[in-house]
Amino acid sequence: MTIPALQISDLTKDFGGLRAVDGISFQVEQGEFVGLIGPNGCGKTTTFNCISGLLQITSGKINILGKDATGMRPDQIQSLGLTRTFQHTWLWREMTVIENLLVPPRHQFSPNPFLALLRPKSRKAETQRLIDAYSVLDVLEISHIAHHLTSELSGGQSKLVDIGRALMSSPSFLLLDEPVAGVAGPLAERIFQNLRTLTSDRNIGMLVIEHNMDFILRRDVDRIIVMDGGQILMEGTPNEIKQSRDVVEAYLGNPGGMQE
Repeated sequence: MTIPALQISDLTKDFGGLRAVDGISFQVEQGEFVGLIGPNGCGKTTTFNCISGLLQITSGKINILGKDATGMRPDQIQSLGLTRTFQHTWLWREMTVIENLLVPPRHQFSPNPFLALLRPKSRKAETQRLIDAYSVLDVLEISHIAHHLTSELSGGQSKLVDIGRALMSSPSFLLLDEPVAGVAGPLAERIFQNLRTLTSDRNIGMLVIEHNMDFILRRDVDRIIVMDGGQILMEGTPNEIKQSRDVVEAYLGNPGGMQE
């Protein structure tokens, strides 16, 4: 039996007297591409922050690849194989794209040349990281900007580099917070196509926050989870979500607001 990549049970998060996430439960399988949508303030990002350890949950349980991650720090959660991105990218602006990708891998040797002499395998490991970084850029179709400073990149290119950094930590599961926010249409399409390829080729589970419901309903996601008021309103395929009057009313405020 396959262990779910992510399993959330009765997750609740309170901020004083405000309940931002109200007892939600769901799971994402390995190699599954799942969208998380809902109106502003419905609890999507709070859910991400709880899963990734940035916020301590009020109650509930979080399992990552079969291991209990409830109450763990972000670095401990990353060691289980979960990596996340944020809506706003924070790249090292005075470093090149390839240099940005070479920072995240875990278990790197010290850059001190004297210590490296005591670790004869360090040079081989460094070469392999460089090979891996170029491989990631190839997958994301941005190898042509490998030596550009990230301060020179467009918003869409920055999003791709951020995803590339996340992939360099060899994740088994990715949380992506609005990976195409502010990105022009054709590039947004390409980003989602590349994410779909990664789930299929590398068996990486992905949970993607996307505010634009009309956009994600047209993407090749396996399933969509809809949140409203801190709760899960519905789970289903894009076609099932599209046909739900409750989802349309909760998300857009009127049943005629979603286009076919």
